[in-house]
Amino acid sequence: MKRLVVIMMVTFSIVACKNEPKVEYALLSGKIVNPKGQSAVIYKGQNKVAELNVAADGTFADTLTIETGYYTFVHGRENASIYLAQGNDLTMSLNTAKFDESITYVGNGAENNNYLVKKYLVDEKESGDFVAVYTMEENDFIAKLNAIKDAKKKVFDEATNLSDEFKELEKKNLEFEHLLNLQNYPSYHEYYAKKDGFEASKDLMKPLASIDYNNAEYYDELSNYRRLVQNHYANKIRESEAPSKVFDEVLANGFPKLKEDLSKMLNYEISPNNEYNEAYYKGLLAMSTDEAFKAKLTKKYEKVKLLAKGMPSPAFIDYENHKGGTMSLEDLRGKYVYVDVWATWCGPCKREIPYLKEVEQKYHEKNIAFVSTSIDKSKDHNVWVEMVKDKQLGGIQLFADNDWNSKFVTDYAIEGIPRFLLIDPEGQIVTADAPRPSDPKLIKMFEELKL
Repeated sequence: MKRLVVIMMVTFSIVACKNEPKVEYALLSGKIVNPKGQSAVIYKGQNKVAELNVAADGTFADTLTIETGYYTFVHGRENASIYLAQGNDLTMSLNTAKFDESITYVGNGAENNNYLVKKYLVDEKESGDFVAVYTMEENDFIAKLNAIKDAKKKVFDEATNLSDEFKELEKKNLEFEHLLNLQNYPSYHEYYAKKDGFEASKDLMKPLASIDYNNAEYYDELSNYRRLVQNHYANKIRESEAPSKVFDEVLANGFPKLKEDLSKMLNYEISPNNEYNEAYYKGLLAMSTDEAFKAKLTKKYEKVKLLAKGMPSPAFIDYENHKGGTMSLEDLRGKYVYVDVWATWCGPCKREIPYLKEVEQKYHEKNIAFVSTSIDKSKDHNVWVEMVKDKQLGGIQLFADNDWNSKFVTDYAIEGIPRFLLIDPEGQIVTADAPRPSDPKLIKMFEELKL
C-alpha cells in the first residue's frame, strides 16, 4: 500500500509539474528622476501595449501581459529600446536630465537591457553627425558603416549573461540594422549631398539582393527587418512605371501584416504631384482590411483630385497678420503666391528659413507674394509672435485659424509639414506640392514662369 501511495504521489507531482501555468507576463517597475508628466508608455512597433502611471515621486510599477520581444519605453519626448520576456521581473532607473546615459536595470532580464543601453551609447558615439555620414561618398560611407557595425559587435561579444533567446534575436537584429543603414544610403545621400537623381553603385547595394523579404516571423520580432521590408516594397512601388503590377505582387505574395502596414505607410504617397494616384488608391484599398482607414483614404483621394494644376485654389480667409489686421488669399489676387505651411515646433520647417529668406530677397521686386502660414495651436500663439520677431522672418506672416484643422489646411490634404504651395495670379493652383526653398527646382520653376 505504501508503495502505491508513493507511486500516486510521484505521478501527481509529475502531472502537477506539467499543469503548472505558463507565465505570460513581465513585471516592470522603476523610478524616474525629474519625471516629465504622469505616465510612461510601452510600444510594440507603433502599437501601444501599456500606459504606466508615474507617481509624483517618479516611481512606477505594472504587470505587462506581453509576448517576448523588443519594445519601446517612452516618457516625455524621450524613448529607449527595452527587451521584455515572459517571466521577467525588471527594475529600471533613469534621470530625464540625461536620459539615455542614466538608464540602468536590475533584476531578472537586466543583462539583456543593460547591453541595449550600452549598444545605443556606442552607436551614438560612433555614428556622430548623421548628416555628415550620409553626405560621405560611397567608399568613406561603407568604411564608416563597417566601423559602426564592428563597434556594436564588440559590445555584443563582451556582454555576459545574455539570455539564449535574446542572443539569437540580437545577432539577426545587428545584421539587419547594418543592412538598413546601407539601404537608406541612396535616398539620404541624394537629399543631404544635394545630388538630384543620385544612384548608388550596384556593388554597394549588392548585399541587399540576398535578403529574404518575406519572413513573417522576423517581420514581427525585429524592427530593423520590418523597416527593411517596408522600404524594399515602398521603393519598388515608387520607382516603378507600372506600380499596379508591384501592388499585385505584394497582394499575391505578401503576408497580412506587411500588406496592412504598407497600406498605412504608402497612404502619404497619394498627393497632388503623384501621376499614379489611381494605381496607389486601388492598390492600398486592396491591401487593407481596415474599413475606417479605407473610408479615410477614399475621402483623401477624392480631395487630392481637386488639387490638380489649374484647379481653383482652396482659400484662407481672415488669417491673423503678424503686422496687424487680417489677410485673405483674395487680397493677393493678381500676384503669384508661394505659401509655406509651417509651425514653430517643426525642425525641418525652421531649417528652410534661411533658404526662404534668400528666395524672398531674390524675388523681392517680382510679381510674387511669399506667405508663411503657421499652424501652431492657439496656446502657442505668443511663441509664434516672438519667433517671427526674433528670427526677423520676412514676407507675409499669418496665423491659421484652427491649426491642423484649418479648412485651408484640410482642403489641401496637408498631413505633414513643411508644405509649400504655389498659386497663380488668377487664384488657380500651379502646384499643391511645390519644391522647398532649399531645392534648386524652385528657382527653375520660377524661371519657367518668367517671374
